[in-house]
Amino acid sequence: MAFFQDNRPSREPFLNAPPTVLWLIGLLLATHALRVFLAGSLSEDILVEYALTPSRYAAALAQGMPADGALGLLVPFITYMFLHADLTHVGLNSLWLLVFGPIVARRLGPLKFLLFFLSCGILAALLHLAVYWGSPVAVVGASGAVSGLMAAGMRILYGRFYAGADGLAPIFSKPIMSFSAVWIVANIVSGILRLGVSDDLTLIAWVAHLGGYFAGLFMIGPFSRRAGAGLNSSA
Repeated sequence: MAFFQDNRPSREPFLNAPPTVLWLIGLLLATHALRVFLAGSLSEDILVEYALTPSRYAAALAQGMPADGALGLLVPFITYMFLHADLTHVGLNSLWLLVFGPIVARRLGPLKFLLFFLSCGILAALLHLAVYWGSPVAVVGASGAVSGLMAAGMRILYGRFYAGADGLAPIFSKPIMSFSAVWIVANIVSGILRLGVSDDLTLIAWVAHLGGYFAGLFMIGPFSRRAGAGLNSSA
């Protein structure tokens, strides 16, 4: 009997994402499906209560704390990320999360990855709130948080070409500056020209995209240092 060694390189599985990333994508899809299933007034009530609407905060500041207290104003900073306008919206965010989430999740580990994701989304919401203060248009979607993962992923990806102790590409390195410039211009152009928008009520939250991006760009360093042994963890 003859034995032969197979020297062909092993193939990576097509869907080689950490469980944390897959569960997060599943949660985004599930919450959207639930809202679609609850079509009608209840679905609208969910948007009113859990989307991020700047006019709600302006009214609270002008008229005093609402009946549900501060908690009712804080919760939308988290819940708005898990609500989406339509299937295309949630599908694109899930796709980009699948692309950039794994490299960040493997570096930070499960818990710090989720905290990083939420932190980018919250800072994105804060910047949008500041720029569009008083706007009655509700903002939904994980785009700001995913933009933060994109920035962090680029610094991790290009970090192999630099000798930094943290393994990250410097913020002012050529590849990061070039990618950031493209991302900034693309978002400003799409926001001002309203590319892909066919009505007068929909707002492209390009400011939130940029807020999340820069949050991820700067926060991945501190998060990595705090990750410790989680740098090589599987999420």
